[in-house]
Amino acid sequence: MSTPFYVSPQQAMADRAEYARKGIARGRSVVVLTYADGIVFVAENTSRALHKVSEIYDKIAFAAVGRYNEFENLRIGGVRYADLRGYSYDRADVTARGLANVYAQTLGTVFSSVGEKPYEVELIVAEVGRTADNDQIYRLTPDGSVVDEKNYVVVGGNADSIGNYLGQRHRVGMSLTEAVKVAVDSLARDPNGGSPRALTPEQLEVAVLDRQRFQQRKFKRILGNQLGRLLDGDQSAEADDEDDPAATPPSDE
Repeated sequence: MSTPFYVSPQQAMADRAEYARKGIARGRSVVVLTYADGIVFVAENTSRALHKVSEIYDKIAFAAVGRYNEFENLRIGGVRYADLRGYSYDRADVTARGLANVYAQTLGTVFSSVGEKPYEVELIVAEVGRTADNDQIYRLTPDGSVVDEKNYVVVGGNADSIGNYLGQRHRVGMSLTEAVKVAVDSLARDPNGGSPRALTPEQLEVAVLDRQRFQQRKFKRILGNQLGRLLDGDQSAEADDEDDPAATPPSDE
């Protein structure tokens, strides 16, 4: 009878973390950063059906990279949690911090389970506040760790290189046009020092949590003509609030 091969718990956890990290790195990056009137989400995504950025609740949005089926299940669970808590208690009781804690428990349980592979996802949960000082951005790693980020965060792809670029160019109080330009420029960079790529509106998924919207729901996708004008530096496009797919409540199905 052969003796089972022994792997220390520390090594087993390190192997699981490396497995998840490699899966996440294969995905294209998502950038989230603050601007004067809220929080903007910019992802490189050519699909119009499979979203990396979605609304969760009134002032809360969700972004993710990695395996779509895994983070989509987490998104649906987050919508259900938010709807139930808001209905049972009060809409103000639904917060990004509470949602991040729920996601952390789920991710941590799966990561520690011997019988399941870890989720190959990295999440961002953001909430826009009444003022910029009240904005919240949380990043969740596959092991369930929660990181409270300030001003900007990047997940997936060349996150380190993009993060360094944003650290040099992001500033508090940027306009939406400036924030989108910085985010797109960061995604277009060649990490090896080559010429940057030209990203078109068709290759991007952009959304905002806009604290200036009169509606209770602050999430809005930036699409088509408006996105093209923002990429061209037209600041008048910031005032556009035309109807879009975000005008319907987020579905949990």
